Amino acid sequence: MAFFKRELGPVERFESVLKDKLAARQKLAARLSLSEKELEEKRTAAERLAVAGAANARLDRAEAHMRAVEDRTKTMRAALAEFDEQVASAERALADAKAQHDRNLIADQIETMAAAIERAAPGFQASATALIEAVTKHSASIPEATRFSTSVEAVRREVLSAADLICWELRSSAVRTRAGNANMASPAASISEQPPPAEIERQMIYTLHPLLWREGDETRRVPAFAMVGLPKHLLPVALRHHHADYLNARRVQTLMHLHGSEAQGEPGHDDPLLVDLDALLAEENQGPQADVAQAS
Repeated sequence: MAFFKRELGPVERFESVLKDKLAARQKLAARLSLSEKELEEKRTAAERLAVAGAANARLDRAEAHMRAVEDRTKTMRAALAEFDEQVASAERALADAKAQHDRNLIADQIETMAAAIERAAPGFQASATALIEAVTKHSASIPEATRFSTSVEAVRREVLSAADLICWELRSSAVRTRAGNANMASPAASISEQPPPAEIERQMIYTLHPLLWREGDETRRVPAFAMVGLPKHLLPVALRHHHADYLNARRVQTLMHLHGSEAQGEPGHDDPLLVDLDALLAEENQGPQADVAQAS
């Protein structure tokens, strides 16, 4: 009897890959821990021999053993860092797969709704037609019945036209949802004729130092090693002075592994490392103005 293995879906495949990566990383981390412990022992042994005035041959052997363990430890550290990148990549791929899976479920529900409307429309049309024929098939002419028949016919046409329109809109929405660019705004927001309030254009960056800037009457302070939305007009000065960097920068990936990406509390007013980006920008702007004034 033949058995067929069920094909894994994208989410299950990425979960399996991530699980394997984490297991391999854990094994390597355990080996690295043992190697670092051995390296410390070798260093201690070499130090004792040197202090005790051991023969050169013994010192050479001790140093050789220590360097061998040190090289092995460095190799494992590099491999562990590579594993960390692979784990992070697998986590992102899994998150993307889960998001796509959720979008597909929503799109399927939207398409099911459209199909249900299409199946119900003929029944409505048949019922409306029956009501109209109940009046038109009789020879008696009653104004009230004629008006009723005319009203039903108008409603029938309007409902069937609206059903066609809503089915088209639902299927278009399902396509956008699967692609990840569906507009999920609430009906109240779409009905409102008021334009949305102007928002500050921002760029997501990673801070390298505690930063301060002003937005109207509000003063924003953010800590170092955090992912924040910086007003775009302050981005160039923050990059020029190395107070922030783009999220895809290599050093940012390393810092995220070390410190994370979430802000860990707001820096204090008297923090000596706090950088005032507005003041820094004003200082830069004063330089060209002074040069122009001297030239004139």
